[in-house]
Amino acid sequence: MPSLPEKPLSNVPLQLHQPKNFQFDSVPESHAWRDLHDHPTVDPIGPDTVPLIDLTDPKLTAKISKACEEWDVFQITGHGVQPDLLTRLEAQIHRLFALSADRKLKAAKSPGDVSGYGLVPISSFFSKLMWSEGFTISGSPLHHAQKLWPDDYSSFCDVVEEFDNVMRQLGNKLLHKILLSLGLSKEDIIRACPVRDWHDMSAAVQLNSYPPCPDPDRTIGLAAHTDSSFLTLLYQNSVSGLQILRSKDHTGPMRWVTVPPVPNTFTVNIGDLMHVLSNVRFRSVMHRAMVNPAKHRISVGFFCGPPMDVKVGPINKLTGPERGPVYRPVTWQEYQRLRRKLFDKALEAIKIGEEIA
Repeated sequence: MPSLPEKPLSNVPLQLHQPKNFQFDSVPESHAWRDLHDHPTVDPIGPDTVPLIDLTDPKLTAKISKACEEWDVFQITGHGVQPDLLTRLEAQIHRLFALSADRKLKAAKSPGDVSGYGLVPISSFFSKLMWSEGFTISGSPLHHAQKLWPDDYSSFCDVVEEFDNVMRQLGNKLLHKILLSLGLSKEDIIRACPVRDWHDMSAAVQLNSYPPCPDPDRTIGLAAHTDSSFLTLLYQNSVSGLQILRSKDHTGPMRWVTVPPVPNTFTVNIGDLMHVLSNVRFRSVMHRAMVNPAKHRISVGFFCGPPMDVKVGPINKLTGPERGPVYRPVTWQEYQRLRRKLFDKALEAIKIGEEIA
């Protein structure tokens, strides 16, 4: 990933992230990034095609295991989320980001608060602004929605709450399928999984807007990073932008691979806590979002994690003489604090031994 600039952002005015300020004839220096071409970018062709898995496939467990070991990311169909729900959610996201700057700022994140309109948490580690806007929802969206639409907030809340409910169930299903793909039995999962059922899961919804950009090769929508969660389920509209960093292998050098926006699919990213839980069998995936010269891209990230006060460490059955536990147990809340302080060095901070390749 690109190296971190010497002078990170501090107390950046949110007005700089309003759509009206993206209407430039060229990319201003405030949004101009270097090192965007640190690795070659390849189209999703042949061996660089992210696996697409049907969740109704009878060979599902084996396919998930192969995808996680080789890619740390895969796309899913057959997930049961109705296209109509995704269409209604897209409409509400467009409605949200089309609001005036003053209106959106009424729902700005308070200091120390996760939810609301504002910069993504990793923004503080960079000296340049990203070509995007974000809105985070953790818990009920009612409080912020009432500020945005005092007389017409229910349609937004209804769709977001329906989406959250459906995605919790899907996230829980995927979590258990991924644990099965590690070779664990159902009994092992009952004993070791920090999430007993979907009601237990901690989750957050991240709404993202990437306006058209006059010079997309000079800026970035979202800087390269991994996610802190167990899993992230990402829905993107028909505009391409998501890229994942694939390691050097027999087919080529380290490279950025574009993840195409296949209709009615979700992209499933392995996060840092699954990296820990699996004892590095499955690794968190580095990814970023690029921008488009003519089209408006939106995406929705659904982050799945354990209850905030439950510690997550390597599952005992996945440790042994050849590889003991690589990381100490950590709660999601503690790990998020480490991420806010250390960014991409957070995993290193909880390591208790040397990895064995």
